[in-house]
Amino acid sequence: MAQRETTASRSEQAPLLQVENLQTAFFTDKETIRAVDGISFDIRRGETVGIVGESGSGKSVTARSIMGLVDSPGRVLDGSSIKFDGEELTEKSEKEYRSLRGSDIAMVFQDPLTSLNPVYTVGNQIKEALRLHRDMRGAEATEEAIDLLEAVGIPDASRRVTEYPHEFSGGMRQRAVIAMALACDPELLICDEPTTALDVTIQAQILELLDDLQEERNLAIMFITHDMGVIAEVSDRVNVMYAGEIVESAPVVELFENPRHPYSQGLLNSIPGNQPDTDRLSTIEGDVPTPNEPATYCRFEPRCPKAFDECSKVHPESLAVNDDAADHTAACLLYPEDVSQAEAVELHERRGSQREVSER
Repeated sequence: MAQRETTASRSEQAPLLQVENLQTAFFTDKETIRAVDGISFDIRRGETVGIVGESGSGKSVTARSIMGLVDSPGRVLDGSSIKFDGEELTEKSEKEYRSLRGSDIAMVFQDPLTSLNPVYTVGNQIKEALRLHRDMRGAEATEEAIDLLEAVGIPDASRRVTEYPHEFSGGMRQRAVIAMALACDPELLICDEPTTALDVTIQAQILELLDDLQEERNLAIMFITHDMGVIAEVSDRVNVMYAGEIVESAPVVELFENPRHPYSQGLLNSIPGNQPDTDRLSTIEGDVPTPNEPATYCRFEPRCPKAFDECSKVHPESLAVNDDAADHTAACLLYPEDVSQAEAVELHERRGSQREVSER
């Protein structure tokens, strides 16, 4: 899906979406869950940015935070910034956010049945979006709904527009959900594991469809998944998330050819076929921790094969892995790799102190 423009040419554009120090927490009687804990990234028009990580890493909460869909007891914390086309979203009221959803930012969820109402026809649900955001009604809305179903590859769209979700296969339901998301011609499409529930053949068709739609409409896409194979196929850049933080960020080819963070290396080593000379599939021992306290250390340290003493005492900051890779960052005390380990640890401590001062 990617690779139509060089990274350099795209980086000259102003970001369509700018996320800075995003913090989303859930407040319960027992503890505070820091589901997203200070992440920052950009997405530009026509670009696909992948977010990958195990379940519990904070990927879906990131998407819901951008969409303004975090429900109580969760909320986006003060100091977070989400800018869409230069406009700050965290300051918007729910009414203002509703006008933004669909028309500017749309979302495709993992299970299409959660996005489709079983008692209304697919056509009626697309027309509802057209009525709310584009003031289209009657025959005009019906014709537009048919055109949208045709655009996402649903055959005999004039008949299928009158059918209910249960009359569609899983792949066709996901196509219908994508048609609903595109109904108001959004600039940013957030895809939250849209192919996980589909078999590999249908998955390939959906990914090809998204590729075609992006090229036609210059869509910016944020693609969330735990499937590294899908990330390799669709992304221009990749953000690797772990326990609420982005631990590595790089162009997709660079990440796959030269992963630096031990967590990214573990994810790639666990792909069947990546270690053909071994008898057993490589795994990352342990589970993703629940981030219920401020990160004063490396959250991956208990599972990391390369951990050393300072990893349990110093929180790693996102830094360039070396002087020649400004667009490849890792939150790991092993980097920058062109200085000694002691100097790297000192640099992370200093950068962390500077960040804490700036956030006060």
